[in-house]
Amino acid sequence: MKHGYKRQCLSVWMTSDNSSGSVLCLHQQISVFFKNSWKNRNLSTVPADLGADLRELDLSSNFIRQLHTLALPYLEQLDLSSNQLDLISEEAFEKLARLEHLNLSRNELNINLDSNSKALQSLGRLKSLDISMNGLSNHAAELYLRNKSALHQLKMTGNALIRLSHSLFRESKGLQIITIDKNLISEIAPGTFEPLMHLEMLNLARNNLEHICDFKLHQVKYLNLSKNSLEFFFTSEDDHLYSLEILDLSDNKLLYFPIVPKLNRLRYLHLQNNLLGTLNYEATMVSEANSLYSQIVREERVLRNRLHSNWRLMPLIYIDLSYNHFRTFPLETLSLLSSLETMNFSFNCLQNISWKIRHYSSSGNTRQLFFPSLKHLNLQSNGLMHISPLFFKALTQIRTLNLEDNLVQLCTATDNMTSFYSTQNASCVAFDHLTTLKHLNLKENNMEMLKPNTFLRNPLVSLNLAKNQHMVLHEGALEGAQTTLQSLILSEINMSSSGLSLPCMPALTHINISNNRFNEIPISLACSPLKSIDISNNAFLTLNHSLIRILSKRLFLMFIAGNPFHCCDSTWLKNLNETTELPDINETKCYTNIKNVMIREYLKSPSLYCLDKEAEKVHLGQMVIIMLFIAVLSYFISIKLLNISFLLSKKIKDTNGHTLYS
Repeated sequence: MKHGYKRQCLSVWMTSDNSSGSVLCLHQQISVFFKNSWKNRNLSTVPADLGADLRELDLSSNFIRQLHTLALPYLEQLDLSSNQLDLISEEAFEKLARLEHLNLSRNELNINLDSNSKALQSLGRLKSLDISMNGLSNHAAELYLRNKSALHQLKMTGNALIRLSHSLFRESKGLQIITIDKNLISEIAPGTFEPLMHLEMLNLARNNLEHICDFKLHQVKYLNLSKNSLEFFFTSEDDHLYSLEILDLSDNKLLYFPIVPKLNRLRYLHLQNNLLGTLNYEATMVSEANSLYSQIVREERVLRNRLHSNWRLMPLIYIDLSYNHFRTFPLETLSLLSSLETMNFSFNCLQNISWKIRHYSSSGNTRQLFFPSLKHLNLQSNGLMHISPLFFKALTQIRTLNLEDNLVQLCTATDNMTSFYSTQNASCVAFDHLTTLKHLNLKENNMEMLKPNTFLRNPLVSLNLAKNQHMVLHEGALEGAQTTLQSLILSEINMSSSGLSLPCMPALTHINISNNRFNEIPISLACSPLKSIDISNNAFLTLNHSLIRILSKRLFLMFIAGNPFHCCDSTWLKNLNETTELPDINETKCYTNIKNVMIREYLKSPSLYCLDKEAEKVHLGQMVIIMLFIAVLSYFISIKLLNISFLLSKKIKDTNGHTLYS
């Protein structure tokens, strides 16, 4: 096989004038000779005669239990994952002088520790090591990490480590990436990670950690502590600059916001699925966090609000607070994040966002806070009924607002003016302050009415009004947004064509009116450059031929299934099928006077189900002639019968008994 491949390469080399062909052939040749995969071959031993020039060898997903000497002096990557390996002879790796990447995950290396660990000690050049899923204890892990001064990446997922000691990495101080998730770690000894000056990524997710009392890893950029049992995360204040950019504290038991380093580069903070907000009031949460911090660092009393002072300096652009227990929106704490661009506050317990600020100005006026960089805000699934206009006024750069699955009722600015300077609940929500808003999701709010000029000051690009099943859409409701709107979703609003009045929308490229009772497409859509439209699951018998002809010039995509189309009135379908993709056409039926058929079947042989227009005209003419002929014939027959009847009525009998006719 090797010689045949060489001849093929030689032929390409000799006949091609393009040097790139030679380079490609050489690259393929290197791939064949230097890489070898025996993955999932039911092997119980390492194959013989592998070739001394091998650079990469994949023996994963087999049944190899023992490993003996490998004479592969150029091997750089070796994958032995997912075997049954429990014994590695001490000299197994001695001839692998160039091995840099070794994967031993999903084996049984918790057995024969003495021999196995000595075998790995010979790999002083190793840069990455994966010993995940081997049931390793603290002691076993320490043995496998001896003589690993060149190691950059270590993965120990799914083992049985309970405590991380300061001696674990003492011979691996060049580590840059450490993953020890899904273990049983409940304690980390001081000095375990601090000496690792090159450490940038640390993953300790899915363990049993309860507290981080003093985070001191100045060099780490990414820290994952998700899915532990953390109740708080504090950092003692110092003047060091921390490199931390991503902190994942999701899926824990946090009651307080984390107190982060004073000088930091934190940009992404994940706090979803915690117990934040359980203490009900923002002031309580902040004061208790500061008090607990003072106890931990042994201050005599709470000198200042460290949580707020440190958050004020945090260059955060993303925060996820979803799936917590907030009943009130922590306005003051979150408004400190002057660089924040995206906030996820979905799936909490908010009913109102009221403007309750602790301190007021000397003039007695309500103090106005701002979220100067916030562009994307997700408030889905909270039960919101009222949002203070002052809160919307604080969102000076908002682009995307998700209010799906709440209880919001919309109104215009005039309707809501009486509650503008009040923190009391109002009956509706107005968007007039959101003059930068581009994307608004109001799906499933049980809205009753969309009044004229509701979006007068909102340059909306997309609007989702789906699943508001009792909503009345007044004429002029889209005024203000009609020239900018590109996407409109009106699915599942239980509306008929008579209840839908849409203005001309010259920017609209996508509309979804599926799952309603429509039987006509609004004629006003003729002035929209639609690229996709969804009319599935409605009451359409046919579609306006002229409108479809106009729309099909730009239309790329259309969903039509679930309508009672009449097969014999489907000229629109023939035109549409030639120009537009119909992804659900295989699920679409049409109906004749006799039966219902699949649209695909009908399009193959329309004449089997319906006569075309010319045939109908010919058939009609023939019927007229036949009917005229029958009428004339019936006329002459009736005249003849009348004459005979008349003659019979004039019978005269003579005296001899003979009958005479006049």
